[in-house]
Amino acid sequence: MFPPKPQWGVDQNPNLSGKVMIVTGGNAGIGKETVRVYMANRNAQRVQDAIEKPKGQTRKVALLADLHTKFRLSSLLMDKEDRLDVLFNSGGLMYPPVEQTTKDVYGTNVISHFYLTQQLLPLLIESAKTSSDEKARVINTSSMGHSFVSGIDFDTLRDGPKRIKAGTMKLYSQSKFANVVFSNELHRRYAGQGIVSVSLHPGTRRSRYKDLANYACSVIQKHLLYPAPMGALTQLYAGTTPEGANLGELTPVTNYLIPWARVGRAKKETGDVELARKLWDWLENAMRGV
Repeated sequence: MFPPKPQWGVDQNPNLSGKVMIVTGGNAGIGKETVRVYMANRNAQRVQDAIEKPKGQTRKVALLADLHTKFRLSSLLMDKEDRLDVLFNSGGLMYPPVEQTTKDVYGTNVISHFYLTQQLLPLLIESAKTSSDEKARVINTSSMGHSFVSGIDFDTLRDGPKRIKAGTMKLYSQSKFANVVFSNELHRRYAGQGIVSVSLHPGTRRSRYKDLANYACSVIQKHLLYPAPMGALTQLYAGTTPEGANLGELTPVTNYLIPWARVGRAKKETGDVELARKLWDWLENAMRGV
């Protein structure tokens, strides 16, 4: 909640010429601050609004309303690009209505990014072979909210009575917990092929609490919340810097960053290898019907 002043800034970014990156959730917040090449988002109007007032050099846009569109996005990348250096799994929903799922009846924060990552892994692996540091990166935006739970209730991962009973707060925290677990398992499985997978807490941002209006909330905004560009700082560090390519070597069990651009440690339960394998298997089984 109270990180020290950052020791790294975007002015220290290396030359990214020739790099191809994809950012989910690129229409607003930290995704919009991060986006450079492809912008991926679920809402058509928000994408259009972002295009009309672009902050980056966005070349392609894809809508991610369901898992089938993610398949089309991966096909687009395969057709148009011969490499993918960094995938920012940045898009997500904070405390959405419990009934809000993808068109496939799944929650969005975990399964969507798993599916997109799986589709793009061949391109990431091939890109690592020709990268100057022999690495490609997957940066997974989690939250300190992951620390409010200690595991995953698999009966709540698909819509149903138990998921509804769990409630929004628990489901959100669980999804952020699962983001870290997935990220760790991705690194375990593919680090040998040049994939660096990192999860992170981006910091408390005003873009997440923009509807707070009363005096008490305005005080909170001023003293505890940070502008969206600060939220993008940590994931940009992970995805663009030479140090980011070595994060797996620094923290081989839990590759986790905290504000601002610092190596931290996620809740210890996220390092449970058996839980990670169970989650991976569950996600793979869920994808078989897509």
